[in-house]
Amino acid sequence: MTWFLLSAIAAFTPHARARSETARIEGWQQFAATAPRALETTGWDGGWYRRGYYDDGSPLGSNASSECRIDAIAQSWSVISGVGEPGHAATAMDEVESQLIRHDDKIALLFTPPFDHSSHDPGYIKGYPPGIRENGGQYTHGTIWSIFAFAALSQGDRAGDLFAILNPVHHGSTPSAVSRYQVEPYVVCADVYSVAPHVGRGGWTWYTGSAGWLYRAGLEAILGLHVRGNAIRLDPCIPKAWSRFEITLRRRSARNSAIHYEIAVENPRHVSRGIVAAELDGVRMAEGAASIPLLDDGAIHRLRVELG
Repeated sequence: MTWFLLSAIAAFTPHARARSETARIEGWQQFAATAPRALETTGWDGGWYRRGYYDDGSPLGSNASSECRIDAIAQSWSVISGVGEPGHAATAMDEVESQLIRHDDKIALLFTPPFDHSSHDPGYIKGYPPGIRENGGQYTHGTIWSIFAFAALSQGDRAGDLFAILNPVHHGSTPSAVSRYQVEPYVVCADVYSVAPHVGRGGWTWYTGSAGWLYRAGLEAILGLHVRGNAIRLDPCIPKAWSRFEITLRRRSARNSAIHYEIAVENPRHVSRGIVAAELDGVRMAEGAASIPLLDDGAIHRLRVELG
């Protein structure tokens, strides 16, 4: 929550400044100046960030914890917030990859191990059986944030691999996969079970929160398309094996077959990130440029980008 609060402060400060709310800004800035030290001292567990503390001072999400030893959200938001010490944040995401993403089972855990016999009471989450929903299963909504974190670290292979694990269509590609998953493979589910005998079984489907975040993870974190006001910013972070991809963007006056923007990204050197050339409607843009005005003229515009 501290990572998230720091992100919210950074996002809302310009709006508060526009309203001349000086006292509010000063309070926010004071918190933002002191919180990172606490996060990097008492919040850092040596290999990843802790989730929090119980009322008696015992750590939660620590190497010393018998249950909920490591949690994905605290690690992901250390990167997303842009506040985590870079070395710590990268190490923490290495541990997410190592301890929480189970490639063979095609699931990504929210934390591990699940709560079961702990003497501490973490709250309602312990009411779920071990490996179900938030209690050590794949809680998709929270796990998706790791895609954003891997992309922010320029780890396109990891971001792409995790997206593939969370993509429901891959859970319905064979009869055995359908038998295991047991829910619709064409919509996002809230959770996937992680404990035998139900490993890989999907839970609550048609979950709009997870669906919205997964769409953003694919479009914004991996393909790198950001629409902000009247501009497009492009900053892909893709698996190195990808040779190219295309995006068709329709907006406002674009109707029926009228395409507003056709975007093609070429990756001849098989890298994850880094724009080396860009052309808009055949005109070369400034070196490395990836931000273009979003025109509402009903015309077809073509953006060509090369990574390198």
